[in-house]
Amino acid sequence: MPFREESDSMGTVKVPEDAYYGAQTQRAVDNFSVSGLTLQLSFIRAIASLKKNAAQVNRDFGLLSPDLSPAIIQAAQEVIDGTFDEQFVVDVFQTGSGTSTNMNVNEVIAGRANEIMTGNIGGKSPVHPNDHVNCGQSSNDVIPSAIHIAALGSIREKLLPSLEKLVRSLQAKSFEFAGVAKIGRTHLQDAVPMTLGQEFSGYARQVELGIERLKTIEPRLAELALGGTAVGTGMNTHAEFARRVIAMIAQETGIPFVEAKNHFEAQAAQDAAVEASGVLKTIAVSLMKIANDLRWLSSGPRCSINEIILPDLQPGSSIMPGKVNPVIPEVVLQVAAQVIGNDAAITIGGQAGNFELNTMLPLIAYNLLQSIMILAAAVTLFAEKCIDGITANKEQCASTVDTTIALVTPLVPIIGYDTAAAIAKEARETGKTIRGIALKKKILSEEQLNTLLGDKGKI
Repeated sequence: MPFREESDSMGTVKVPEDAYYGAQTQRAVDNFSVSGLTLQLSFIRAIASLKKNAAQVNRDFGLLSPDLSPAIIQAAQEVIDGTFDEQFVVDVFQTGSGTSTNMNVNEVIAGRANEIMTGNIGGKSPVHPNDHVNCGQSSNDVIPSAIHIAALGSIREKLLPSLEKLVRSLQAKSFEFAGVAKIGRTHLQDAVPMTLGQEFSGYARQVELGIERLKTIEPRLAELALGGTAVGTGMNTHAEFARRVIAMIAQETGIPFVEAKNHFEAQAAQDAAVEASGVLKTIAVSLMKIANDLRWLSSGPRCSINEIILPDLQPGSSIMPGKVNPVIPEVVLQVAAQVIGNDAAITIGGQAGNFELNTMLPLIAYNLLQSIMILAAAVTLFAEKCIDGITANKEQCASTVDTTIALVTPLVPIIGYDTAAAIAKEARETGKTIRGIALKKKILSEEQLNTLLGDKGKI
């Protein structure tokens, strides 16, 4: 492969001639590739959106030649469109400001803009990656801004719609199972009767609250650090630059992004990202509870609870014919565990706001965006491949209601706790039902028992 030499403030490096990236990107690839992980394309496209609109605003201010700006705008748009996805090669684990990724984008855009203008790929003339593509910007304000743009965009486009779909699926099952009597359980022990529909209504409300929590963080994620440049003072940028660029991004995305109220906070801290991750963790915990409940409720089919039947998606065992496992709930459980782990990393990353700059921005970006995307995918799968296909085992549900010892609880206000406890003890020792013992002892009439306990098999 032919190479050319490019120089920057760090010296000279050989760059493959058929690549658009330049010296700083190549140096990062050569020296810092430790994981094979690269930042998500949604994050790259957020940076490219900043570059595209910056080129237009800088042209309007007279800070960028009208001859250069169209090529930069076109090149940035091509990055947004995914034309050069394979060119974004910098490892997640890089300099903590994300400078390597910012320069990767600058150099791809400059390289493509030069090709548009001259026919020659790459290089620094006539379009320079720093002087022109990065004009009025710093990695220190671009990368935090891109985190917010990509995260809030992904939440709105992917995660919220998937959660809303899951709510609808759970609510539909709540209505469908409204008349299915079953036994409730506390401490994994029999409790009082309820309906399967009531149980599913609780799941639906958990997800609804997750949606509400997600929406409450939007105003903080909508604040962008752009305009602060190196430390928050705005050095080397036009006073109106950030406001105008952000207004254009808000118009393009339909999301009300605004300039940060305080640039020193916006660059030194990543509290909004930490808060967002905390909400994602809460949603993951909710999903973990629901998925585990479904595993237990479907357990069996003959030697356990078996109150619901999950869709049969694939053979569940390589050795036991006929065995069917709760595949989708277990997918959800693993995704939830990953999101909880990501939150721990983001929490640690959020503590790395040393003086005027957080220095774990790529870590925060990668984990936050991964959490959003895998949650969105898992939630959609959960709704479509699991919840929508659940059926109730009505016979099994009914069989437990009349035989549970906990059925004595509604009698307590009428016969007192001690008498009820004695009936419960006899039921446990003899295997007889609460209804049968109460009738035999003539403690209450059959009519009274039906009023308190419901007709047999019903609530």
